[in-house]
Amino acid sequence: MDLGLIVPATPADPRTERLQQLARLVGRTPLLAITLRLDSQVRTVYAKAETFNLTGSIKDRMALQVLSHALQTGQLPAGALVAEATSGNAGIALTAMATALGHPVKIFMPDWMSPERIALMQLYGAQVELISHEQGGFLGSIARTRELAHTHGHCFLPSQFDNEANALAHERGTAVELMAQLRTRGLQPDAFIAGVGTGGTVLGVSRHFGRVCPQARVHPLEPAESPTLSTGHKVGKHRIQGISDEFIPALCRLDQLAPVVAVHDGDAIVLAQRLARELGLGVGVSSGANLLGALKVQQTLGPKAVVCTVLCDDNKKYLSTDLCRTEPLREGYLSPRIELLGFESIDCPAVEPPLPA
Repeated sequence: MDLGLIVPATPADPRTERLQQLARLVGRTPLLAITLRLDSQVRTVYAKAETFNLTGSIKDRMALQVLSHALQTGQLPAGALVAEATSGNAGIALTAMATALGHPVKIFMPDWMSPERIALMQLYGAQVELISHEQGGFLGSIARTRELAHTHGHCFLPSQFDNEANALAHERGTAVELMAQLRTRGLQPDAFIAGVGTGGTVLGVSRHFGRVCPQARVHPLEPAESPTLSTGHKVGKHRIQGISDEFIPALCRLDQLAPVVAVHDGDAIVLAQRLARELGLGVGVSSGANLLGALKVQQTLGPKAVVCTVLCDDNKKYLSTDLCRTEPLREGYLSPRIELLGFESIDCPAVEPPLPA
């Protein structure tokens, strides 16, 4: 199976071998068939367990593809500074891989993200600069990367929010794996849903599905408390770190996707807590949100519909957040109606990591 990851074709560059070894630690994640009872009816939803990637999140796929493409095209000369704006997971993934390739890393990040994220990026070697609301928050972080690139002689910007290599990582990686794993059970997807951080996951999966199963719907997900995608601008605030920042990313092409699905952040927190306590699946808040979104989509398609999503990251980046506090149940939450029954892990069919051309 060709995952389509781009790797440099210059064997003299010592980064080539290092990148190959990193590639062996990214992707080919298990697909979990999670069985549950909702309103007395047994259902199954399918979720890629992205915590098995190198730094514990789906963003490793993006980082590998973006850095690989930059190496191949000459955009990333040896020793160049890598600078990115991030809410956490992308910065962690890019820092781990870029420093492994010998690059210094500068990260700009809103100052309201969890301290675990900051500590991890620093542990991997990044210089982290926090940007307050008054300094522009997330949009200010992106502006700072561009300012740095303008003044710095050798600076590469991954630009995850509008870099097509981001979507390609999921078009030729995540989606291909998902389809292969479903085929081992004689299944085809009816729908896919994921929260939108950059939009790369939903756009990439949508493109692959459009070729191999065009009837399948791909939904973006957002917090009900901050419906940025639905309104077109930042509204309110929410607690699902990593999605629905302050703008609609260029990669989130809503005209190519099914309708937006909204879930409450508290509902997502409760379900993420229960996944850990009842099934041993230590995942972040966005994973709880994605699973709730998958169930909402399944309710519209029927209980037997094959609805897929991703468990984006692990719970270790949220130890100082509301994920580790008692969350009150509120009217309209879906999680109290869910009984988690168990899961089956579906291995990814054996694939070889990409090799230099």
